[in-house]
Amino acid sequence: MNSVLVMGGYGFFGKRVAEALAQDPTQRVLVGGRHLAKARSTTSDLGLPAACAIAIDANDPQLASRLAELGVQTIIHTAGPFQDQDYTVARAAIRARANYVDLADGRRFVSGIEKLNKEAIAAGVTVISGASSVPGLSSAVVAKYLPRFATLHSLELGISSGARAPGLATVKGIFGYLGKPFMRWRNGAWETTHGWLDLRRHEFPAPIGFRWMGSCDVPDLELFPKHHPTLRTVTFHAGFASAIGHLLLWSMALAVKHRLMRSASVFAGPLNHLSRWLEPLVSDKGGMFVRLRGLNQAGIPAACTWHVIATKNHGPYIPCGAAIALARKLSAQGSLPRGAMPCIGLLTVEEYLAPLGGLSVCVVPP
Repeated sequence: MNSVLVMGGYGFFGKRVAEALAQDPTQRVLVGGRHLAKARSTTSDLGLPAACAIAIDANDPQLASRLAELGVQTIIHTAGPFQDQDYTVARAAIRARANYVDLADGRRFVSGIEKLNKEAIAAGVTVISGASSVPGLSSAVVAKYLPRFATLHSLELGISSGARAPGLATVKGIFGYLGKPFMRWRNGAWETTHGWLDLRRHEFPAPIGFRWMGSCDVPDLELFPKHHPTLRTVTFHAGFASAIGHLLLWSMALAVKHRLMRSASVFAGPLNHLSRWLEPLVSDKGGMFVRLRGLNQAGIPAACTWHVIATKNHGPYIPCGAAIALARKLSAQGSLPRGAMPCIGLLTVEEYLAPLGGLSVCVVPP
């Protein structure tokens, strides 16, 4: 059995990852975090033995020793936000000779994971960052439809959530860069845009329809121009099921950009709490799109747009697909390369979505 520790295993995404792996007889699942009572509650909910609940701190100087003592073969790090984290957990995993997977979507964090490559190779382990919707799923979609193009010119990506409010850590990550500047590759040059501005609408397939979306800073903006040199534009936008909620964030982003307030982070907790009360009034449907544009094999301009749609508030399971699939792959020795890398080229679309079978998640192909 593959012994897997889900760090933050009682959190918003961690519990979903642990739940799926607990149903796999090839995985021995440990639920870890700073709060033992929460870990024990989760193991009880999942029907796991009480001994599978582990009190463990990501910042413990003895973390590597703890991982080795526990016999952890793979650690799945879900305790975000990752925007301001360093690689303490990943380095501890390497020293313990354990594989490492995280659900990070922080641009700097995911893009910089390769600096651990030599250490990971020397330890004989696999270290993967960004095992989430971006860049894990987005890159898989690009790889699937890339053969339609002789030259790929642009990628437009976006996610619109359903009513289910994400965990506070995720919300803090979002609010942290509301109105803050970041760079994106557009029309063959780097340009400055701002978090949750560049307001636009995207039409998702039924039953979602139109959603407001704003620009967001994600690893894809850094990684895709490097992996696909012909690209002249890469954009990413995100939004919420509630138009009022999205426009509220857009307004706050404007206030931060024009220095009417220093940061919107102080509102993360109260608004996250409010959104939970409003869930019954908001659509339970969410979706993701990837749009490719370029020249086809005949040299003619071409485009295709892929969507995945989730209903019944099952959208939060989508970011978990990569970690679940990768944990299973890591159980099979040699199925993944050794070293440290972003989650690009490691899963097909089908492999990513396979752990989501039985949920209200469906693909709308081009």
